[in-house]
Amino acid sequence: GWPQLEPELFRLRLQSVLYASFSLQTLFQSPDEGWQVYTSAQAPDGKCLCTAVIPVQGTCSRDLRSRQLRQLMEKVQNISQSMEVLDLRTYRDLQYVRNTESLIKGLDSRLKVATESQKNLNAKSFQELKDKMAELMPLIPVLDQYKSDTRTIMQLKEEVRNLSGSLLQIQEEMGAYDYEELQQRVLVLEARLHACMQKLGCGKLTGVSNPITIRASGSRFGSWMTDTMAPSSDSRVWYMDGYYKGRRVLEYRTLNDFITGQNFVQHLLPHPWAGTGHVVFNGSLYYNKYQSNIVVKYHFRSRSVVVQRSLNTAGYNNTFPYSWGGFSDIDFMVDENGLWAVYTTNQNAGNIVVSRMDPVTLEILRSWDTGYPKRSAGESFIICGTLYVTNSHLAGAKIYFAYYTNTSSYEYTDIPFHNQYSHISMLDYNPRERVLYTWNNGHQVIYNVTLFHVIKTSGEL
Repeated sequence: GWPQLEPELFRLRLQSVLYASFSLQTLFQSPDEGWQVYTSAQAPDGKCLCTAVIPVQGTCSRDLRSRQLRQLMEKVQNISQSMEVLDLRTYRDLQYVRNTESLIKGLDSRLKVATESQKNLNAKSFQELKDKMAELMPLIPVLDQYKSDTRTIMQLKEEVRNLSGSLLQIQEEMGAYDYEELQQRVLVLEARLHACMQKLGCGKLTGVSNPITIRASGSRFGSWMTDTMAPSSDSRVWYMDGYYKGRRVLEYRTLNDFITGQNFVQHLLPHPWAGTGHVVFNGSLYYNKYQSNIVVKYHFRSRSVVVQRSLNTAGYNNTFPYSWGGFSDIDFMVDENGLWAVYTTNQNAGNIVVSRMDPVTLEILRSWDTGYPKRSAGESFIICGTLYVTNSHLAGAKIYFAYYTNTSSYEYTDIPFHNQYSHISMLDYNPRERVLYTWNNGHQVIYNVTLFHVIKTSGEL
């Protein structure tokens, strides 16, 4: 996505993206509650990149006063670092919008000159000027929003500074300040940061970066993933080679361990899997049991099946797979809204069905018939409640179809998608890192995604 860079700079840029996606936990030492990463990756033209690290909502455990104070100090330090990241991103975006503002003014003056000397201007070029001006006018409220966001960040930084000073004082006096009030102020700050990030959290997919190959290992087909619900300090990677009858799941301690193939433990599943549509969510593996439409929730810590349930009428055993086959009838996914299953049935005439699932009971909460034939799809993934479908698993694939569950509507898309190794057998979105995980012909690959945020004049997304 950065064609203007020299090859060596481009490689370094990819390394920095990889570091940002997977290694933020080394920058932010987290308290027990953990941290989550929210990012909107860079557009190909470099226009927008928003990154923030915010604490997961949680309450401090009632413990000794000194421990509570230490945890509060850590929270303030982490919030300060988060604000620095947010400040940097906003400053860069604001610079872009300021440049755009001058462009708007320049176009406006050109339009005035053209209006005053119409005899030198034909109708077509005059209309082109008007059209260009009309296209740029919606950027004015965007500029106002960025200016407003900058003021908000300055206020938040001041509040953090004040809170930090109070905590330093209480550390010296050990008991002169009311802990409950301090805790409440921290929670309010956390809530405001969370709301700020939620505002920029979801958007429409507009682009996918060039692939970043993490490792080449295993057979042609398989899946690999991290836990989408774990705090950022937990960077374990799970690895499942093959597409049917497998039972061996490897758990690597960190991404670096996965890259080097060391420091892993093995889980042996009680039931073999089918396909590659597995997902790790909140400490459990969700997968399709081989030669059945039964879905299984396997808990890693207890090494046991917590619950299994038949996905009634769902096709299995290559009845309704993706175009590459491989028993890929049932595909689990996780996005910002929770757990989903993508599959199809005879009643739906082989069209993709997407269902929200209860991650505890595996009950279906709601289903949508997308109308898209599953056998014609290469793979699919969900971002912010929208199902995106590729038109092939081979070279030349693109993201061709989008189904919006919030409005029960669809559209055909044309988003380029570089299939570097020409055979994708697994494609999943990770909302924690905001990247796509892919198994491509024996290569484990990630893609950054670019999401478009519509900013209205009211300041709401």
